[in-house]
Amino acid sequence: MGAAAPTWFHDALATPADERAIDVEGTTVRYLSWGEPGKPGLVFVHGGAAHAQWWSFIAPMFAHDWHPVAIHLSGHGDSGRRDEYTHDLWASEVMAVAADAGFPGPPVVVGHSLGGMVTIVTAANYGDRLKGAVIVDSPVRRPSPESEEARSGRAFRAPGTYPTKEEAMSHFRLIPPQPCENDHIVEWIAENSLHETENGWTWKFDPKLFKGTLEPLREELAAIRCRVALFTGEFSVVVPKDVAEYMYGLMGEVSPVIEIPQAHHHLTLDQPLAFVAALRTLLADWNHSIPFKRDGEPAVD
Repeated sequence: MGAAAPTWFHDALATPADERAIDVEGTTVRYLSWGEPGKPGLVFVHGGAAHAQWWSFIAPMFAHDWHPVAIHLSGHGDSGRRDEYTHDLWASEVMAVAADAGFPGPPVVVGHSLGGMVTIVTAANYGDRLKGAVIVDSPVRRPSPESEEARSGRAFRAPGTYPTKEEAMSHFRLIPPQPCENDHIVEWIAENSLHETENGWTWKFDPKLFKGTLEPLREELAAIRCRVALFTGEFSVVVPKDVAEYMYGLMGEVSPVIEIPQAHHHLTLDQPLAFVAALRTLLADWNHSIPFKRDGEPAVD
């Protein structure tokens, strides 16, 4: 890792993480856990073709007040692979990880991109078992950027294999493309996205991830009954302002839409500290304020 990485980044990565594994419907699902058991649960869900390590420099900064965990969804990272993948199945994995982590009460689930879509389905299916759901730059109205890339490009349909890790890392690209000045974060993500096979170094995700159709989740977003919030990047091409406004309407116009300044789609990479500060503020408010139903009436949290 380059010397330019700031102290907070090194400190976050130095925070000890337990690596755990469970079986969910015949497939091994792994996750990372930081901090002390007994604190409120916070489950981080990565995007498509990503993995739990995308949260390894974010999640530890919540360990003072929360018990944060980050899942490797099946077909991603260090978890096992399946014949097919669905939002509903991934949502059941999220809930299985929450149960295994031993949280003292309902957790908050935070998901980015495709992981945000998984968060929507988790909240729609299991909202009575969640304290809240945070959707991070995930579009409802159109497919996720990973699904669009899988249909139109080669990056996810035919991932390359390279003779060395260094050469493989040089081919790492963010989807969709965007600027990111935090080279130390991109380098960390790229290095931890690879594994060595008998043919060389290649990416950890299953190329079959997007062979099916993962449709936009309008009805599921409207059906959420737990607390929900949407985070977007100011310059996101995935959730532009018109899509955010559409989602705000589906959420019942009582849920916050929080825009991270100067951020693109991968806002945890280009504006990580702004994201952490915004999420900490939201969670602190949720810990003290009274939730509301979709009709505006107070609800029991």
